[in-house]
Amino acid sequence: MSIESNTVTLEEVARLAGVSTSTVSRYLSGTHQVSSEKKAAIDSSIKRLNYRPNLVARGLAKGRTMTVGVLTQEIASSFFNEAMRGVEDALASHNYEAIFVSGHWNKVEEEQRLLSLIGRRVDGVILLVADLDDEIMDRHAQGVPMVLLGGQSASMRVHSLGFDHYSGARMAVQHFVELGHRRIAFISGPQGRHDADERLRGYREALEAAGIPYDERLVANGGYVETGGVTAMNTLLDRGLPFSAVFAANDDSAYGAMLAMYRRGMRVPDDISLIGYDDLPHSSFSLPPLTSVRQPLRDLGREAASAVVALIEGRKPPRATVAMLELIVRESTKALPVGSN
Repeated sequence: MSIESNTVTLEEVARLAGVSTSTVSRYLSGTHQVSSEKKAAIDSSIKRLNYRPNLVARGLAKGRTMTVGVLTQEIASSFFNEAMRGVEDALASHNYEAIFVSGHWNKVEEEQRLLSLIGRRVDGVILLVADLDDEIMDRHAQGVPMVLLGGQSASMRVHSLGFDHYSGARMAVQHFVELGHRRIAFISGPQGRHDADERLRGYREALEAAGIPYDERLVANGGYVETGGVTAMNTLLDRGLPFSAVFAANDDSAYGAMLAMYRRGMRVPDDISLIGYDDLPHSSFSLPPLTSVRQPLRDLGREAASAVVALIEGRKPPRATVAMLELIVRESTKALPVGSN
């Protein structure tokens, strides 16, 4: 049975191009270098014959389905959208299709979704900020190549690509300090989550480095969601303690904080300066545009996809790079007059 299109075969493409079938196969798979003259001849033949490779059949011939399962948490989230776009782009360049499922921050549901992907015989799995225990990841990674993006697994079978949440949080607080702020509140993420805990640690240690005492009354949990940001901001304001700046652990909770202040007749940054985290696309268009710590989420998604393809093909994944964090300064922060804080 031919592994190519039923209407146009690989042999026909090779015959028209004046090259061997193996040369066309190597060119399409990208496994070997082909001269520019042969590339041009093959491309011309493909176009003239309207040739379309049957990627599924080709994968099955190699014992693969040419699919990669991607376990995320909230497909509707802008944060996960950016990472998923990077994953999808990179997988497509290797002729793999992504199958996306969500775990909704529920460990039981996450494992069910993971088992569902494995049951579909995906060639590999990418976990986007999974909440699964190491033992569960290790057990399932025995049967399928697995990459964890946004976390660090103790399993040697799981290829981990972590984020530097700590340094990003310090960067945000340091910016406030440079603007003259000393009463800096924090809208935190979900307690017990590694990323949220690291951002809290970065916040606390940046205060300490600036000689500012940590005050737990200036911290409220926003849960990484807009509604949580509204509630957390209202909690901070209702406590009656003075503060001139707020660092939100992600952009979604920062949007909620903006809304809470708007409803109270307060203006950002005239009354309170605000910094978010992730630099989601919407942050350029919020009112005012939000200062935020940028993570190159799309690039990180591409890196995770390249790593899982390498594992599938029996190669060592590229060495993980440290994501370059950047503070994107917009209009939600301002300097305090000297002596006002």
